Amino acid sequence: MARATPARLTVLSGPSGVGKGTVVAEVRRRHPDVWVSVSVTTRRPRPGEIDGVHYHFVDDAEFDRLIAKDGLLEWAEYAGYRYGTPAAAVQERLASGVPALLEIELQGARQVRARDPEAQLVFLAPPSWAVLVSRLAGRGSEPPAVQERRLALAQAELDASGEFDVVVVNDDVARAADELVDLLTAPPPEPA
Repeated sequence: MARATPARLTVLSGPSGVGKGTVVAEVRRRHPDVWVSVSVTTRRPRPGEIDGVHYHFVDDAEFDRLIAKDGLLEWAEYAGYRYGTPAAAVQERLASGVPALLEIELQGARQVRARDPEAQLVFLAPPSWAVLVSRLAGRGSEPPAVQERRLALAQAELDASGEFDVVVVNDDVARAADELVDLLTAPPPEPA
């Protein structure tokens, strides 16, 4: 039996409020065959979140152990909690020829690029700055000072979009999901 050709890793990133989770949920709904990595986090589960489905919820000691044994492809601290991508699960999927999708923050995307220059980095952009501001403010769950920090971070993340291979504008969730799946399943470019 022929061994499967390793597939390409695709990383989806973008500013807070751009709809990464919504687009990934639509990818899962429309294309259930697409494999999406489940991140590890030190934060507590929110109501309705299921361990192993939404995140792998771990304590600080376990997260430290994963870092020490190089068990994370990337990791970052965000809003006082740590998040990371378990390396083994991603490597297994790619080795079996199945494309893998990571939904991670900018810092993590940069770490993946440093470790895997062949990874495809996709930046999810809002249709406009005004739409992003409206989405962040519309959450209504954060005080104005936190919203201001999120907007400043979002602007810095938008400024980094040039570091990515492809920019997908999230002006229509279904279209953005289909575009992302097309990118996931496209063959990698031939070496020059």
